[in-house]
Amino acid sequence: MNSLIIIIISGVLMSLVSLLGGIILIFRKQAQMKLLLPLVAFSAGSLIGGAFFIMIPSGLNIIKDVKLFFLYLLAGFGMFFILEQFLHYHHCKKAESDCRKPISYLLLIGDGLHNLIGGLSITGLFLVDFRAGLFAWLGAVFHEIPQEIGDYAALVNGGWEKKKALLYNFLSSLTFLLGGIITYFISSKINVSFLLPFAAGNFLYIGATDLIPEVNKHYTFKNNIIHFLFFAAGVLLLYALSEWQVH
Repeated sequence: MNSLIIIIISGVLMSLVSLLGGIILIFRKQAQMKLLLPLVAFSAGSLIGGAFFIMIPSGLNIIKDVKLFFLYLLAGFGMFFILEQFLHYHHCKKAESDCRKPISYLLLIGDGLHNLIGGLSITGLFLVDFRAGLFAWLGAVFHEIPQEIGDYAALVNGGWEKKKALLYNFLSSLTFLLGGIITYFISSKINVSFLLPFAAGNFLYIGATDLIPEVNKHYTFKNNIIHFLFFAAGVLLLYALSEWQVH
């Protein structure tokens, strides 16, 4: 199948994940928490497992300069650090009723940038190493499910109508497809192999600094064990996929 067609299909499917946001609000708030946090833990495990077992080994096979490789990885890590600092800087410190709407717009902008970078990186993996790209895409899907559910809930909580929140959340997710198309067309002009370590840095930052702290905060010992098991399941799944990749 043509690479562009694969990129478009994967981008559209990734965008459709945003529509899952409305499902979580069917459940009561207590049930939402029970469902959401294990998904977040599983997402963290899949992202970190994908970085360590698939992207970093694949990248080191292509980029022989180890120091340069880890500079690219650090750049990917730092990119998301800068993006998150931007969002924190603009976080409203006024009364909640005064700042809900600006924060919801920033949420959409931040999510759009996040998806654009994800589309650039993961498409680069597809073009350099198809299997690495496929597994990175799966890891990103596991991450996007709880994130998009959380984004949708935040928009509704910020005063948006449910249908409008779902529509705009979907539109912001289409930047993943845009990033994929951009990478496809520039790949013939520049070497995109640097996107392997760059994407690994993205995944490590999201998993280690955003997701793991979220499930490690203030829950019971029983919940912490459940979250760890889901995290371990995400890591083991990506390890198993990496073994299948080798064989």
